[in-house]
Amino acid sequence: MTAAEIRATDAAGSTPGEYFSRMYADRPDPWQLADRWYERRKYALTLAALPEPEYRSGFEPGCSVGVLSALLAGRCRALLSCDREERACAQARQRLAHLPHVRIEQRVLPADWPGPGERFDLVVLSELLYYFTAAEVAGLLDLAVRSLEPGGTLLLVHWRHPVAEHALTADAVHRQTRAHPALVRIAGHHEPDFLLDVLIRPGRAGTPAGRLSVAAREGLT
Repeated sequence: MTAAEIRATDAAGSTPGEYFSRMYADRPDPWQLADRWYERRKYALTLAALPEPEYRSGFEPGCSVGVLSALLAGRCRALLSCDREERACAQARQRLAHLPHVRIEQRVLPADWPGPGERFDLVVLSELLYYFTAAEVAGLLDLAVRSLEPGGTLLLVHWRHPVAEHALTADAVHRQTRAHPALVRIAGHHEPDFLLDVLIRPGRAGTPAGRLSVAAREGLT
């Protein structure tokens, strides 16, 4: 984004919390995450894009009713998912009650981002960052990087079509993320409806090229 675009989005402000309260007050699953083929397909692509078969600890802010959380739980030995709306968290807890390695918590970002003592090797930002201004996105990306272990995975996926309540577009969010100096993009998927990017936080001495290749780690190249 240009400096002028950043100033414009920051002046407009982030999506107000009342928007989410209103959405969940009207219906339990306002985006029909559990029912739509579009969502099931997107989630399948999301899981397939993860470069590791299993993660020690994952963090999924903005989990809504926990549909993606249930899928991520199968790839994480521990998973923390959160949402700002307690109505959403209650449904997510019910959906994942049989999975003791998953925590569902009510948190409002960026204030309630996990503290420095909690580290993750996977952070998933799904349909989240476009609710924030460019300055807030920059802060959230810095928090994600600090929370990621060296070699950890950051995955983003966002709806591309215009939504009046969004502070940013998916394209703007993903451009900003790809430009982050502490992240290396290893994979991406784009289509008219959504963008998906997979990035790695390299180690202090940099991440060898082989570490960025799934085939190389499997000894195929």
